[in-house]
Amino acid sequence: MKTCITLFLLVFTQILFSQHEIEKQKYFYPSDPLVIQKLEEWQDLKFGLLMHWGPYSQWGIVESWSICPEDYGWCERKRGNSPNDYFKYVQEYENLKLTFNPIGFEPDKWADAAKKAGMKYVVFTTKHHDGFSMFNSKYTDYKITDEKCPFHVNKKSNITKEIFDSFRKQGMLCGTYFSKPDWHSEYYWNPYFPPFNRNVNYDPEIYPDTWNKYTEFTHNQILELMSDYGKIDILWLDGGWVLKMDKEMIKSYYENKINESKSGFLKETYVNQDIKMDELVEKARKKQPGLIVVDRAVPGINQNYLTPENTVPESTLPYPWESCIISGGGWSWVPDATYMSSNRAIHMLIDIVSKGGNLLLNIAPSPSGTWDDGAYRLLEQIGKWMDINGEAIYNTRPLLPYKSNNICFTKNKNSDTAYALFLAKENETALPSIIDVITNIVPSGDKVQILGSRDLFSWKKIPGGFRITIPEKSRKSILVQDAYVFKYDFK
Repeated sequence: MKTCITLFLLVFTQILFSQHEIEKQKYFYPSDPLVIQKLEEWQDLKFGLLMHWGPYSQWGIVESWSICPEDYGWCERKRGNSPNDYFKYVQEYENLKLTFNPIGFEPDKWADAAKKAGMKYVVFTTKHHDGFSMFNSKYTDYKITDEKCPFHVNKKSNITKEIFDSFRKQGMLCGTYFSKPDWHSEYYWNPYFPPFNRNVNYDPEIYPDTWNKYTEFTHNQILELMSDYGKIDILWLDGGWVLKMDKEMIKSYYENKINESKSGFLKETYVNQDIKMDELVEKARKKQPGLIVVDRAVPGINQNYLTPENTVPESTLPYPWESCIISGGGWSWVPDATYMSSNRAIHMLIDIVSKGGNLLLNIAPSPSGTWDDGAYRLLEQIGKWMDINGEAIYNTRPLLPYKSNNICFTKNKNSDTAYALFLAKENETALPSIIDVITNIVPSGDKVQILGSRDLFSWKKIPGGFRITIPEKSRKSILVQDAYVFKYDFK
């Protein structure tokens, strides 16, 4: 169906549910049967890997943003010899290509660790806003395979291909992150004009020939990825400010932002940046039938699922969605990163899944092409939990009341099997003897099971739910976990 409904996307500055603002969004259900089927399959997978990687990792800084002439904190220039001279800094930044040589690149090891952790798909940054292509594009020399990049002689120099091949061998879906803005392209940041923020630095309606060249360049690069890199399941587009806007939309954006601004000063500008998305998606799907397209933060038919960034919504959302979350450090690699605990990661995964979403966990490779030991430890710990409890995660859908106190709920999408996921406190060494489950969905039998144990436990109704009693013998014998899953059938 092609129904459009008005929805709300919760935007937070912190993961722990601190609501910053609410933006009205529209979600358009796809009409292509192959896309509908692929979305359903994707919603069964629940857990994926995101990787930000590029020459910027050599400086241990945030990807791309330091060359953006905006004065937000994440844009600060802190490395190089000329942080106070913008144009010299950009030259130094782009010259990182000349020293980028990740000879420790080990995609098979990454894919194996991701598989054992229970991840089912990968999204890799083939090109971020800085325009550096981590694939062998014939439309730019600002790329990993260029002869001026020392890694070009390595047999694994076409990094995107190597990553996708390794992850497909593990049975995982592949998604290509691609930035719609390209700050290196002369057709986006025209060298005749200085850039003034993240947007195109000229008016595409005044210089249509230049903009048409940029549109063609963008289409060409994406179609390369759709043609030369095997089966692609997700086209994950970033840079939502690159979108088609008519004069009324631009006027509305300005009026709203001025009303929100206390000073009346706007750091952002709005300009029509139409890269002919509908045409591009149609061409991409001819190459990759059923392709899921995520045109992030751009309401329309080309945003097949929504992507709350580094946040977990407070409640269920009535459309397909995925929280992309930093596992440690930043989106890109930083030295001495501290990774989240397995308790936090597992609880986050459960919380997201119980609300109907997927978790896309980011791990950033180092300049040498390796993962930190902390990343491997985290994935190993998650994997041990998933080996026991994965059936409460995969192929499930939300179940009322979704979450009650420290218990989340899911159900198998094909049966009347429910899961009550008890979130244990950090360093909690045993289950309590009595657990009250507040829900109207009570067991149909006289016993409930805890995954990872052969023991069955009696229960009885209480006001608003049911009570499970755990005998002392079972409490001592059940493996200590970050979360315990009670499985039961219901009518």
